[in-house]
Amino acid sequence: QESQPSDSEQVPQQEAEEPIKIGVVVKALNSDFWKTVEAGAKAAGKDLGIEVEVLGPSAETAVSEQIDMIEDQITKRVSALAVAPSQPASAIPVFDQAKAAGIPVVLIDTDAQWDDKVSFVGTGNYNGGKQAGEFIAEKLGKGGKVVILRGAVGDPTHDERSNGAIEVLKEKGLEVIDIQPANSERGLGMTVMENMLQVHSDIQGMFATNDEMALGALRAIQAAGKEIITVGFDGSPDALKSIEEGELTASVAQNSFNIGYQGVVAAVKAVRGEAVDKRIDTGTKIISKDNVKEEQQKLKEILGQ
Repeated sequence: QESQPSDSEQVPQQEAEEPIKIGVVVKALNSDFWKTVEAGAKAAGKDLGIEVEVLGPSAETAVSEQIDMIEDQITKRVSALAVAPSQPASAIPVFDQAKAAGIPVVLIDTDAQWDDKVSFVGTGNYNGGKQAGEFIAEKLGKGGKVVILRGAVGDPTHDERSNGAIEVLKEKGLEVIDIQPANSERGLGMTVMENMLQVHSDIQGMFATNDEMALGALRAIQAAGKEIITVGFDGSPDALKSIEEGELTASVAQNSFNIGYQGVVAAVKAVRGEAVDKRIDTGTKIISKDNVKEEQQKLKEILGQ
């Protein structure tokens, strides 16, 4: 009969655990943004030696398809979930199912009014807006006149981005002369900017709370033959290309790789019963002519292009 191992020889706790499997469900896998989130999530899985599966529906609008994917992960009894909900309110019942099954849920990229989440891991939109405000204030100085194009009214992401910029611009003595919604669309961004240029002949700076609106506004500014500092938000490939070509002045880039990476790290901590911060800011930075090349190179490497 074998003798029991003494205390000093006890198998370490870690190896006795069943393997950890994290299900990561994003809004879609059809854009560079989400592919970069996926790359970050997989890198974390590799570094932590755990299994990570990344799923996403065919499009960001395929809400019920996303909810089915989350339900399927619950049925498969994953150790934890990291989810970027396409429609946060619609996803709450399925989050409740995960909770009932004892599966911790980390929200990534997009928050939801759900008290039982482990953490929200994503861009600090208010801080990102402040960075945009600081960049414009530095370029224009006191008395500079600025307009803001923002996403749909009532969207908290765009509220935070525009409010962060407004706070800094006012603090530094610049004037915000107009704020209009352009619903995150390029075509509407162009139309709204055309109207603003007709009403205000003295615009010196423009901040748009996403790159699509910024690129639309840029077209209107170019057509009017004006020199205006233009700043977007997202660090999308199209915006980076425009910055590289000397058109768009700057964009506030989200760290999408970090959203995936930190999301998985938080989920693993939850499985292991370790403390996790309720909000984890994955960081933003200004991309301008100075650093656009290295940013594009980094993106290519992450996406393996």
